[in-house]
Amino acid sequence: MKVPLFKIYWDEDDVRAVSEVIKSGMYWTTGSKSKEFEKIIAKYLGAKYAVVFNSGTSALHAVVLAHRIKRGAEVIVPSFTFIATANVLLMAGVKPVFADIETETFGLDPEDVEEKVTSKTKAIIPMHYGGSPCLIRELKEIAAEHNLLLIEDAAESFGARIQKDKVGSFGDSAMISFCQNKVVTTGEGGAVVTDSREVYERLKLIRSHGRLENTDYFSTWKEMDYVVLGYNYRMSDITAALGISQLRKVDKLIQMRRKNAAQMTESLSRARGIVPPNPPQGYYHIYQMYTVSVKKGREARDNLAKYLGEMGISAKVYFYPVHLTHFYRNVLKCRCKLPVTERVSQQVLSLPIYPSMTTKEIDYIVDEVESFQKVDMK
Repeated sequence: MKVPLFKIYWDEDDVRAVSEVIKSGMYWTTGSKSKEFEKIIAKYLGAKYAVVFNSGTSALHAVVLAHRIKRGAEVIVPSFTFIATANVLLMAGVKPVFADIETETFGLDPEDVEEKVTSKTKAIIPMHYGGSPCLIRELKEIAAEHNLLLIEDAAESFGARIQKDKVGSFGDSAMISFCQNKVVTTGEGGAVVTDSREVYERLKLIRSHGRLENTDYFSTWKEMDYVVLGYNYRMSDITAALGISQLRKVDKLIQMRRKNAAQMTESLSRARGIVPPNPPQGYYHIYQMYTVSVKKGREARDNLAKYLGEMGISAKVYFYPVHLTHFYRNVLKCRCKLPVTERVSQQVLSLPIYPSMTTKEIDYIVDEVESFQKVDMK
């Protein structure tokens, strides 16, 4: 690829941070770096507590369990999301109820969410798509009105905010992902932030086999009891060290992304039939993804993606609806009407975006989009 979908930004500080842990010959699993990473995450998002995990999916599964959402309960989620948002509910014995999205941010539509609330609904899990906050303030009002939990899936939007309020600070808890294409990455990794001491303590138990840890497992000969069912969801100290180094430059990385996205948007504004991202006033988009909409729909979108690939430009569809996947449609027999989700999913195409992207690369992407349109319009 001449222009990949993303490039991981790293520097010698990252290499040094990981090397120091490796060379220590101690605590490659959990240790001081994991705890330090948690403190930095919590401070950055203005939360009381943070718990790190080996993936965003593990973190989201753990937070659903930590909030003790009862088996058989309903939780409202988008279908326009990565499948883990819904899957973790099934893993906890909870029923995902899909609500439609709105077209401003590609997040849950508050009006449709309101209609989906029943006596069985216990929580709403909105997803902040691609680096943009969703209409989280309106969703928070609905959650408060119906006495529901609000758990933010902030996997893609670490650092995004509405005015001064950061994504992850609106709900009862929030999940963050540090997967390789995220703004801050540890390769794989995740975290949960919360202001609840009870949820925080449960998260730590769930993360490490349900083990009650008053000290480090490898530093004591005393018995450590196991008090709940838990999992091996721990983040390694090697990973946490990388996360600390990455997080120290997060504002720089976001500024680089926003600068590149602004240049892309300005250039693509002259491309007919292509709608660049346009966040609402006061919404601080961090552009973890740069998603355009192709007005003519799926065939034109797919043809554009194929053409760009032939020209050495990577492009990807985020996301195909969860409710239309084989598992949900044919195994779970999921049936729901989500017209906006289905229409949007046939139009969206994510173009390359990353901090180190050059003006030459941006110009090449825009030129090839325009070249495709000249042929496509004939």
